[in-house]
Amino acid sequence: MTDPQPINISILDKDYKVACPPGEQSALLESAKFLDSKMREVRDSGHVLGSERIAVITALNMANDLLRTSNVDKELGQELPPRLKDLEHKISRVLEQAKQLEI
Repeated sequence: MTDPQPINISILDKDYKVACPPGEQSALLESAKFLDSKMREVRDSGHVLGSERIAVITALNMANDLLRTSNVDKELGQELPPRLKDLEHKISRVLEQAKQLEI
């Protein structure tokens, strides 16, 4: 197993050195860019001052988005089995009708 490698990222014009597993550098850089963008949005709104508060508000917003998306996925997951059952029933019926026409 290969040791994590240090990688430099920049968030709100501050540089950080972060340990990153090999092969994950591009994902980490993309995540840092996304976080930087979201934190800039919060900072530029003018309603939140201080980098620590900006980070906390950004984290809360991102957690809320994640949970909201997760709940939507769960709701869709609960709807899918009956829908799939209905489709399976319809497909079976059509296949049975096709068999009868072949005879």
